[in-house]
Amino acid sequence: MAEITSLGLGKTMEKKLRVVGIHSAEELKEIGSKQAVFRLKEIYPNTCVVILYHLEAAIRGCEMKQLGDSVKAELKEYFKQL
Repeated sequence: MAEITSLGLGKTMEKKLRVVGIHSAEELKEIGSKQAVFRLKEIYPNTCVVILYHLEAAIRGCEMKQLGDSVKAELKEYFKQL
């Protein structure tokens, strides 16, 4: 199983994801960015929407700035409901 950092996420994010039960890049991809940020927000209430963007970009294998406006809008709407 690949380390979470192999997706371009840092060690701090890797530690936080492990706290919420996500231990590998494969698990993050399987769970998805929305479920991951849902879990993070429960433990780390100051989690912001930018984290959701970073997770989604990491899963897609791109830079956050490469996420389309429609993708960002959908993620932002989801985040507002948390």
